[in-house]
Amino acid sequence: MPAALAEVVSDFAEVDGQDKLQLLLEFAQELPALPADLEEAAMEPVPECQSPLFLHVDASDPAHVRLYFSAPPEAPTTRGFASILATGLDGHSKDDILAVPDDFYTDLGLAKLISPLRLRGMSAMLTRIKRRLREA
Repeated sequence: MPAALAEVVSDFAEVDGQDKLQLLLEFAQELPALPADLEEAAMEPVPECQSPLFLHVDASDPAHVRLYFSAPPEAPTTRGFASILATGLDGHSKDDILAVPDDFYTDLGLAKLISPLRLRGMSAMLTRIKRRLREA
């Protein structure tokens, strides 16, 4: 697991209960804006997410993969999950991202606080990122 993602997992491990939700909301507020040359319409939708989420994987440089996400402000859980992936994986190599365990999100400890359906949305994001990288 890339060090940046391991640090995010560690941050969640250090807090309990409702503080985990607060940390997720903080991540939601930190989701980077899309670059000016990337429009949501050109991004891939992730229909497994309960809220609208779009992603774009730029693997033109396999040593430095760029990840972009778009989710509405009224979808803080989805934005939080996207921001965790952006924080932990953006800029890392294709091989490092492909090596991330598919169920890493279970280590965040959110299962008691977030519905399984919402957690599957995070899994779907990672699955789609990996699929795009394998196709690149």
